[in-house]
Amino acid sequence: MRILIDTLAYTNRLRWLPPEQKLIFASTLLIIAAFAHPFVQVLIAVWMSIWTVIYAGIPPKTYIKLVYVATLFWLTSLPALALNGVDTSHLHLVSRDSIGGLTFGSYYIYISHKGLEQGLTILTRVIASVSCLYFVMLTIPFTEILRILNRIGFPVLLTELLLLMYRFIFVLLNTSAELWTAQQSRGGYRTFTLGMKSLALLIGQLFKRTLENYRQVSLSLAARGFNGELRFWHPHRYQQSRRYAIEAILGCVVLIGLELITDIGI
Repeated sequence: MRILIDTLAYTNRLRWLPPEQKLIFASTLLIIAAFAHPFVQVLIAVWMSIWTVIYAGIPPKTYIKLVYVATLFWLTSLPALALNGVDTSHLHLVSRDSIGGLTFGSYYIYISHKGLEQGLTILTRVIASVSCLYFVMLTIPFTEILRILNRIGFPVLLTELLLLMYRFIFVLLNTSAELWTAQQSRGGYRTFTLGMKSLALLIGQLFKRTLENYRQVSLSLAARGFNGELRFWHPHRYQQSRRYAIEAILGCVVLIGLELITDIGI
């Protein structure tokens, strides 16, 4: 039972770097991306892509697919930003903002120039932020992220809940894949009606097997003397990299400097 993202987190080329160093680096860039201008955000996205694909050795196709998924969510919100409507009696108020539009009765629906600019600004911020999050997801195993959260004082109860949720994501995906394959091999999705029935059966069986797996996990924890806290062994095989540290610091300084220059220029 393996997910590609989790597999890459354990086998990437930056696996030997301390997770704290990678997490601080990505968090710093994420903060910069949240307040930076679009030009700086594009540079952050490109730089983090270089770290993820070239330095960490993540397959480009996998990384592009992940970015593509995030872009799809942006596309779903673009019409709400770009399309606008006013009464035809107020058409003169939006003459400069309207790129083109159609009249429906007493309303004028048009493409907003400001809306498109806002949509592009959101796109650059989304790509920059997502590239930072993907760097963390693809280079740091989830258990190490939880260990860091415990070290900085994050409540143990919440970290254990996150761990169990992460564990059951694997269970849900693996179980749903097995059930779908079994139904597909029996022609369960030949027609729309039959497909809906098969989907209903899949959801019911998925819920049933998830509860059963949860019961098994609870019994296994009780059998091993679970006392209310999950403990894990973490090998300390990390190596500090002066080259990567200097590059990360200089890069962040350059990005902050560019942001200040852009802000002054505007």
